[in-house]
Amino acid sequence: MQQTPIISQSDAPNPVTTPPSHLPPKPPKKSHSEGWRSALSTIAILIAAPLVAIFLTSFIFQSYEVDGPSMETTLQNRDRLIVWKVPHTMARLTDKNYIPSRGTIIVFVKRGISNFGEPDDKQLIKRVIGLPGERLVVNDGAITIYNKEHPEGFNPDTSGIYQKQEQLTAGNIDITVPQGEVFVCGDNRSNSLDSRAFGAISSKDIVGELTFRIFPFNKVKSY
Repeated sequence: MQQTPIISQSDAPNPVTTPPSHLPPKPPKKSHSEGWRSALSTIAILIAAPLVAIFLTSFIFQSYEVDGPSMETTLQNRDRLIVWKVPHTMARLTDKNYIPSRGTIIVFVKRGISNFGEPDDKQLIKRVIGLPGERLVVNDGAITIYNKEHPEGFNPDTSGIYQKQEQLTAGNIDITVPQGEVFVCGDNRSNSLDSRAFGAISSKDIVGELTFRIFPFNKVKSY
């Protein structure tokens, strides 16, 4: 009977050597082109970020801080607000007047306000009271508006269009609001520089309308 040959360990083929499993594989080397692409992407992000921020604050929305008491008690000094600019931006693109609805709180630029004796351009926040073509009368501590819908006149402060604590409105005014302009007042009528002093404002000077109060956090509100 033929015997099965016995192969000793020294006669066996050399075993395949494999690297230990606990060693991580070496990462592939990056080519020079990949390095340049990564650097260019980083530079593009650094350039684009401030441009996007400028675009948003110029045409879409912007954060403001209230300075002064003229809109109390609706808004308080140091409140942080978000002002929506899209309606004004669209009006500029279409060459039309942006006329907010009555009761809207807006930010606008008032030019030539005296600041420590020097005329200056300031951004103010007030509420839209009178619209183009309306007759607006301030007398006996109240505002009365006359238009086609209300030929006998009505008081916007008590009509429920907006919420405001009842206050006397000082002044003796009888004007017709020009086309393309609005008449604005602060809610704190006894301490507000508004259209009673400088007249109606042009729609082209309107920056945007109040959308949110974001600070203080316990008074966050949409408008």
